[in-house]
Amino acid sequence: MALQEKYKELIDVATAAGVNELNVREQDGVLYIDGATSGTVKQQLWDTYERLDPNYASGDVVMNINSVAGVADGSKLKVTTNSSNLNIRKGPSTNDDIIGKAARHEVVTLVGKENDQWWLIKTDQGEQGYSFTQYLTPVE
Repeated sequence: MALQEKYKELIDVATAAGVNELNVREQDGVLYIDGATSGTVKQQLWDTYERLDPNYASGDVVMNINSVAGVADGSKLKVTTNSSNLNIRKGPSTNDDIIGKAARHEVVTLVGKENDQWWLIKTDQGEQGYSFTQYLTPVE
C-alpha cells in the first residue's frame, strides 16, 4: 500500500484545515508532510497520526508542520514530540550540545525566536535553551 493511501485521512485533515504551503511527498519509504498552521490544527494532525499509527511504531511519516505566525515572546508552548522528550540545546543547531529535556506534552515558555526553525525556550524548572520549532505548539 502506498503511504499516501495509508495516511489518506491525515492528508485529508491537513488539506481540509488549510495548512499553508502544504507539501506531501514520498521518498525512500517515508511520507513527508510539510507546511505551517495554527497550534490547534497542528495538534489535530498529531492526534490523527497517533490514531492511525498508535505509538508511532511504523516510523514512516515525518511531519514538518510549523506554527510560527502570531507567537510572541512569553507565549506558552506545548511539547508535541512523537513519543520522546524534546532536546533543549545550547545553541540553535543539532550540532550544539543537549543541555536539558522537556517531556512530551510539557508546557514551556517562549523566550525568543532565533529563526523559523529554532526557538529559545524555558521550562518551569528553569532550564533554558534552543529547541526545534517542529515540536512546539502554541497553547491557545
